[in-house]
Amino acid sequence: MFFHLMLTSDCNLQCKYCFGESLDDFAEDFGEELEVDYNLPHSVNYDLSLLERFCRQDPECVLTFYGGEPLLQMDKIRQIMNKIEPEHYMIQTNGLLLDKLESEYVNRFHTILVSIDGEESVTDYYRGKGTFRKVVDNLKIIKNNGFNGELIARMTVMEQNDVEKQVKWLLNNDEFCFSSVHWQLNAGFWGNDYQRRSFEEWTKTSYILGVDELADFWVEQMAQNGVVLKLYPLLGIANSLLHKEKTSLMRCGAGWINYAIQTDGNIIPCPTMWGMKRYYLGTIKNSSPLALKKIFVNQKPCNDCKILDVCGGRCLYANITKRWPDEEYSKVCYTVKRLIDAVEKNVPTIEELIRKGKISLEDFDYMKYNGAEIIP
Repeated sequence: MFFHLMLTSDCNLQCKYCFGESLDDFAEDFGEELEVDYNLPHSVNYDLSLLERFCRQDPECVLTFYGGEPLLQMDKIRQIMNKIEPEHYMIQTNGLLLDKLESEYVNRFHTILVSIDGEESVTDYYRGKGTFRKVVDNLKIIKNNGFNGELIARMTVMEQNDVEKQVKWLLNNDEFCFSSVHWQLNAGFWGNDYQRRSFEEWTKTSYILGVDELADFWVEQMAQNGVVLKLYPLLGIANSLLHKEKTSLMRCGAGWINYAIQTDGNIIPCPTMWGMKRYYLGTIKNSSPLALKKIFVNQKPCNDCKILDVCGGRCLYANITKRWPDEEYSKVCYTVKRLIDAVEKNVPTIEELIRKGKISLEDFDYMKYNGAEIIP
């Protein structure tokens, strides 16, 4: 099982698409039916021996440090890594403090997901002036100090992003090249933003066209260089289509194999469901990681959708909270359909490349539920 350890709700950035949006959203009435606890501790307040015992019950336990910004709780990270031996450690971070954590800890991470939205001008627009330069410098430091795990560029994509241009830039540039890229479409999460955004126009004139181009570029790299680039939204969908795998389960694993542990020790399906007491599934004190309740998307429009077997419902939080009206959210679903179409149209070419030995089916394997949502 996979568990996001929410070490703190504090962060050292105020990103345009995260901090400000969430504050405005939670200022509204979030609905009594969700029973949101707004008074959770800002940092971990449970005994780590409880976490150790909890994790020990699952021989395949994977712990991902998460926040807020988890590296603000560096001492807690050291304490946990000194005390607990899961199958893997991962971290999702903005990267600003990566140079402060000793290599003996950094080099134990199986995966580091670092938030970066593309080239310097784009990243700094969303995340603050100087952020890009500090993050890139820190990534060079940890690589020079021996980190050889997977390093994933975790992009947030909205109207200021040209997704094709920025993904290609992250793969090949003069600053720092990533071998793995994941992008998350910022849509349907906050209740106050759809009215003032030009989401539909942007997706039809930029985002969807960019995804189509990226899918074609991805397959061209297979044909020309025999390389299957780790572009996670494409990789995961292709993996399912090639294996003829059908699932109505959430692709990120939320609520059935990938959970989050709050700072108070309560277990929730997903970090974005912070404080939603109606969806507390257990505690590290009294629950077994192998017997946690499972939550599935079982409502319209998902349960009668033709692409559910591949999509899995996109986002559990968005489905439950419905922060965008159905008509607006259908425009998000349309981007998902076009993403799947962009991959599916290339499957015959991919299968032919496999038959010819240019690439292999194993090239599409990846560590599932590693924080890179397959449906952005």
